Amino acid sequence: MSGEYHAVFKGRGMNFSEVREYQIGDDVRTIDWNVSARTGRPHVKLFEEERELVVMLLCDVSSSSLFGSGRALKMEVAAELAAVLAFSAIKNNDKVGLLLFTDHVEKYVAPRKGRSHILRILRELITFEPKRSGTNVAAALEYMLHVQKKRAIVFLLSDFIDEKYDRPLRVCARKHDMLALHLLDPREFVWPDAGLVKLHDAESGRPMWIDTSSREGKRTLLIEHKRWQDGVKQTMQRSGADYLPVTVTEDYVRSLIAMFKRREQRR
Repeated sequence: MSGEYHAVFKGRGMNFSEVREYQIGDDVRTIDWNVSARTGRPHVKLFEEERELVVMLLCDVSSSSLFGSGRALKMEVAAELAAVLAFSAIKNNDKVGLLLFTDHVEKYVAPRKGRSHILRILRELITFEPKRSGTNVAAALEYMLHVQKKRAIVFLLSDFIDEKYDRPLRVCARKHDMLALHLLDPREFVWPDAGLVKLHDAESGRPMWIDTSSREGKRTLLIEHKRWQDGVKQTMQRSGADYLPVTVTEDYVRSLIAMFKRREQRR
């Protein structure tokens, strides 16, 4: 996947490299007139792509990310995704940082390069145990804006069971290149016929009864879930952030590559 990563997130600027004699096919706009006049022969300036980028991984580690009905929990898929992105970035000689959050920032690892740094990030993703359970996306974005002054590529991985993060999201998307990866598990909104089931909200702890055998109840749950997911998508799009739904039971790498290709076509 590193090829797709490089194509989409290649350097945004060019640095001067050297001057050489003009060759047929060179862009005449790059002619160095001072050197050409001094030598009596046309010369052009050569530039190198400014490759070094900063990638920030913002991962939701709240209690709702511990849900999983298939091969993995949402938190485990988020960790896998973050690892894939981190390795793609480091292969392209970019810096990578990590921010783990619940309803406050649990852990911040400043962006750096190198294999040992990536291994540290992987350890944090695999072994970190959060102290709190809720979700506050706004707090994570505001913290990131405070510590990351230069433009960065920001991957925000969450199930977005939260509200009121619109404003910091807009600010962040204006300053940085934002991509929101929305982690979804189909079992959260598709239930078997099991009659009345008592559930507890993963973050508030409040009990609730759901009639999983009621066709109307199931239909209502599906409609409400679709409305909620569409709302998250619209919030991201209004802010200027790219949005990708990631169903944890499906091949997320294929979805990620497809999104990278769409972004490349827009360039």
